Amino acid sequence: MAITSLVFLLFVFGVMLVYYIAPSKYQWIVLLAASIFFYLSCGTWGIFFVLITATSVYFAAQKIGAITEGQKAYFKENKDTLSRDDKKIIKSKNTKKRRLILILTLILNFGILCAFKYVDVYWDLALFSANAVFKLLGLRTINGNFSIIAPLGLSFYTFQAIGYLVDVYWDNCKPEKNYLKNLLFVSFFPQVTQGPISDYSQLSAELFSKHKFDYDHFTRGFQRMLWGFGKKMVIADFIAPYVQNVFHNYGSYTGISTLIGAFLYSLQIYTDFSGYMDIMCGVCEMFGIRLTENFERPYFSKSIAEYWRRWHITLGAWFKKYIYYTIGMSGWSRKLGQKSKEKFGKFVGQTIPPSVALVVVWLATGVWHGATGAYVAWGAVNGLFIIFSIWMEPNYTRLKNKLHIRESNFWWRLFQVVRTFTLVTFIKVLPEVGTLREGFGLIFHIFRDHTLPATAAQLFPFAESFTLKTFFVLLLSVLLFVHSLLERKNDVRDLFGKLPLIVRIVMLSLLLIVIAYVGIPASNEGGFLYAKF
Repeated sequence: MAITSLVFLLFVFGVMLVYYIAPSKYQWIVLLAASIFFYLSCGTWGIFFVLITATSVYFAAQKIGAITEGQKAYFKENKDTLSRDDKKIIKSKNTKKRRLILILTLILNFGILCAFKYVDVYWDLALFSANAVFKLLGLRTINGNFSIIAPLGLSFYTFQAIGYLVDVYWDNCKPEKNYLKNLLFVSFFPQVTQGPISDYSQLSAELFSKHKFDYDHFTRGFQRMLWGFGKKMVIADFIAPYVQNVFHNYGSYTGISTLIGAFLYSLQIYTDFSGYMDIMCGVCEMFGIRLTENFERPYFSKSIAEYWRRWHITLGAWFKKYIYYTIGMSGWSRKLGQKSKEKFGKFVGQTIPPSVALVVVWLATGVWHGATGAYVAWGAVNGLFIIFSIWMEPNYTRLKNKLHIRESNFWWRLFQVVRTFTLVTFIKVLPEVGTLREGFGLIFHIFRDHTLPATAAQLFPFAESFTLKTFFVLLLSVLLFVHSLLERKNDVRDLFGKLPLIVRIVMLSLLLIVIAYVGIPASNEGGFLYAKF
């Protein structure tokens, strides 16, 4: 079921009708049925793996929770007779049991994830290595293509389910007793394909609460959904062919034209991914459900680290909570920090442990996006920029004080934003052009080719001509920029709601017309860039 299709809209409104007609205590069952139907409509075989994840995590959480609660009850009943050493021994035994269950469940689910995401990569590597040996031996080489399509949203629902299980292991939340509620948490249709990766306590409170139809929630949700369709279908899908043209043929263009193509890609991937989030957050708002936000004006960030706190927020939060803090709070990490402090001083002792954790996080982030050299390099470059800025922070502070640069100065903040956006754009290019070599090739071409186009046609050779559709794309892009500026201090939908009714109707009608005129012909049948991850 393509999300940018009329079928999806009819599906949403049909589910919403049943949802509000149904008794409040059964509303979550309506959502579960809708989620299963949605997933089946996108491919019947994938639901099998959703059920494996949901079932394995459910039973693992029940067992881990039972061990935890049993230990608490035993300690309470025998608090007068158990010594500290007795408690320590019991805790150690129970921790080993709980850890074994956790590890086995992690192996199962991450094993499935890795098998689907990386088996074709390793097949190509194995085939390449075998053919190299065959050539040396004078034998006939093997020609064979192998590809496998991963279940829809595999990465996202796996991360979300595993996060819940780890929280149960840490005793941060209680295991869900109802299997079907657990299944809904894993498979909730607005987020199963691309996130956000929600925390169990937050999402479960939204899913299993009673919701009455609210006109304000409905209109605000519809407005946001419509805005998401505009971002995705009018901007992202329209400029996608131009971006791919540049990426595949950058040697045919001037450096400045290639740079424009790279900047357009930053616009494309933002409107594609954030457009999806707006659509799905809008859908949920119409149901009275609040999803975790995944974007906070990332292109207004003043550093790479800040950018990643604003882009795909829930993925960053997942890595931070379950990998970064796990490493940072480990015994060996604290010992490393202490030894570094004794030998090199306080600053080094405080900086080395988080730097080590960041290396692991960013390598994992790169591999999560794709098991290729380009994605690993992409993750490594992001991590190196962040780690370098941490180590250089004292020097930056001294330099700014010496030059009398105030952080609140508009021009300084503008410089930081432009610098960060440019760096982010170049880093994004690395894995998206093709191989790592091609990614660097595009970047080097930008700096090596100094040809100045004499005409607009030479500046934008990948664009056929300036048409009415192009005008609407530019207009909506400008509105997107203005929208982001206004969102810094206000909720734009609150401002929109204060306009006269006739003005709101006209504006929404115009947006619908533009989506129909530009977006529907440009739409790529609901394909989203982040769905491949």
